[in-house]
Amino acid sequence: MNITSCHILLVEDNVLDADLIKRALQKVEASINLEIASDGEEAIEYLDRWEKGTPTPIVILLDLKLPKISGLDVLKQLKSHPKYKLLPVVVLTSSNEMLDIQQAYDLGANSYILKAIDYEQFSNAISLIHRYWCGLNVHPE
Repeated sequence: MNITSCHILLVEDNVLDADLIKRALQKVEASINLEIASDGEEAIEYLDRWEKGTPTPIVILLDLKLPKISGLDVLKQLKSHPKYKLLPVVVLTSSNEMLDIQQAYDLGANSYILKAIDYEQFSNAISLIHRYWCGLNVHPE
């Protein structure tokens, strides 16, 4: 996978966090294809879009505390879909509750990352996520 062709879906209801993530990703890849769903319902709508030909992302960055449909319910629906169950999902959240962590992994999360309070740490974490999922990881067709 070429790191310059990364397509990511960010599911994040906090506008400030979404902006920070977007800026951190653009810092490592200026032309990144980043789509943002601002709640769980909007995230689930992407399943229909992908079925109709909208390009599927390489990875989904998913917050857990979302309005309308929770991040865990979004994860459950994604991982139970026959066509998209292998799509990598990185939970990117402020919840360090053991129950959330366990449930996320039980539902098929590929990674669970806590949002850092410090901007530099947060930006570095986003850069590492990008480097791994968009550059190092090999994706099935």
